[in-house]
Amino acid sequence: MHNLHNYKTIFRLTSVYLRADKHRLNLGDPAVNPDRISHHPIYYFSIFLYPGCVYRKKAVTLQANKKVYTMNISIVVPLFNEAESLPKLYEWIARVMYENHFSYEIIFVNDGSTDESWQVIENLKKEADSVKQGEIHGICFRRNYGKSAALYCGFRIAQGDVVITMDADLQDSPDEIPELYRMITVDGFDLVSGWKKKRYDNKLTKNLPSKLFNATARKVTGIPLHDMNCGLKAYRNEVVKNIEVFSEMHRYIPYLAKNAGFTKIGEKVVVHHKREFGVSKFGMNRFINGYLDLMTLWFLNKFGKQPMHFFGLIGSLMFFIGFVAVIVVAAMKLHALSQGVHAMLLGTNPYFHIAILMMILGCMLFLAGFLGELIIRNSQSRNDYLIKKEI
Repeated sequence: MHNLHNYKTIFRLTSVYLRADKHRLNLGDPAVNPDRISHHPIYYFSIFLYPGCVYRKKAVTLQANKKVYTMNISIVVPLFNEAESLPKLYEWIARVMYENHFSYEIIFVNDGSTDESWQVIENLKKEADSVKQGEIHGICFRRNYGKSAALYCGFRIAQGDVVITMDADLQDSPDEIPELYRMITVDGFDLVSGWKKKRYDNKLTKNLPSKLFNATARKVTGIPLHDMNCGLKAYRNEVVKNIEVFSEMHRYIPYLAKNAGFTKIGEKVVVHHKREFGVSKFGMNRFINGYLDLMTLWFLNKFGKQPMHFFGLIGSLMFFIGFVAVIVVAAMKLHALSQGVHAMLLGTNPYFHIAILMMILGCMLFLAGFLGELIIRNSQSRNDYLIKKEI
């Protein structure tokens, strides 16, 4: 045990030497070849003294016979039938990352595409591995699950300090990434959402409904964003690890983040480009679904943890009103009988039936509140997706 303590002490001194030697190893440079570090004589000396030793640095973590890398940026790109756009998008991202000296990974999530998108991703990964510039990861769904599912799976494996999401249709500009990264790391935002102030979409079918949708979202969520559903966003890594994106809730990720306690949410005006290839994958039904999803999120945020506060309150009020109505109808019947006046039978009085119905509905809502307290969003399979292949 004493020898083990001495080994650890020597290794701590070795780590100090490595930090002092940073100018020569250049650990902070994301372009550095990790093999060069693992071949450093001090590294071998440390492993010889204490085989279990680990030297941790922000840009690279070294361990005996094992290397684990963290990086500045993870870029999550959900896609569906975007084979033509992917090569140009990758080149664009790689150029921006190289010019700004970022260490990065690109996570392509193929949401059940029926074109050659997955083959293109596999080829891009081979290209990236050959030039050793950045990393490419791919997830291929067996069928189309939707953008929320794609983002959820991408967030799950993202390792970067900052996570960027963008669409694969080339309408989002990778040139915005450095400023988004700065706003997260320097300005301290938890989340920064893009704002496509000038859009090149159809004004009637997209721009106008989008403005109405965002106005409603601002009112309900209390988050002053002009473009809640913009695909180009930046997140602190811990944000994406602490929110659950399911169903079609990708439209309201800022609201999900706010509900999770990440309240420093910013906005940046971004450039919107015209689509070069293919057609839009979203129809008008997204606005109807978006409204329903917004109401769902509002309800879950307000009553998700205490469903009895909603169902129990309404149920109790309905039961009370129905009970009072029954008493009133019965009193009127008794009063009529005492006066010798012919009165309608209770069984034929519609008010009596309405009162009984309200009492029954009140009991049912009250029981629904109890059931809600028991199950409170415990669907374990809500985010289980069939993944065909990962690279």
